[in-house]
Amino acid sequence: MTERQPRKDAVRNRAAALAAADTLFARCASTEDVTMADIAAAAGVGKGTLFRAFGDRTGLIRALYGARLEPLARAVTDGPPPLGPDTPPLERVPALLDALLCFKLDHRHLALALEGTGSDSPYQAEHYGQWHALLRGLLERVPGLDGAEFAAHALLAATRADLVEHLAGAGEVPREELRAQLAAYVGRVLGGSV
Repeated sequence: MTERQPRKDAVRNRAAALAAADTLFARCASTEDVTMADIAAAAGVGKGTLFRAFGDRTGLIRALYGARLEPLARAVTDGPPPLGPDTPPLERVPALLDALLCFKLDHRHLALALEGTGSDSPYQAEHYGQWHALLRGLLERVPGLDGAEFAAHALLAATRADLVEHLAGAGEVPREELRAQLAAYVGRVLGGSV
């Protein structure tokens, strides 16, 4: 049995909705200011189209976040060093966290919108579980490092969107300084072996 392909207009409408949502979230002062009606109008589709495609506002945000995160996820699964699977843990852990930080810096509006949906704990999100499992597995291979489960949570917390926004937005900490501070922190967690 062949899988049914979505109609061309549905694919086009979905892409338009995701692009419109991305633009609106990037321009707004607060992600709560962006409604499904705003997104539908900007995308040139009906509100019903959005609800059929994404279920609700949170579903749309998750879909957009997933689409933007896909290149990073591919680099981690299949890519070359320093993110790819052939990189030793002591190099891969800092590279992975740096890439997540850069992603959050580049997509702060979207990450804040997702974390701010309030529908469930960010720790229950599928992408969080995947990043945590990957990081925990890498940390378990670092000699002398105990508590990989907690360490993975603590390191991922350093890249949460609300913290990134607090430091880079309100605190005006420059991007390269944030990256250097994260690298130093990761180095201390890993025992200075980095």
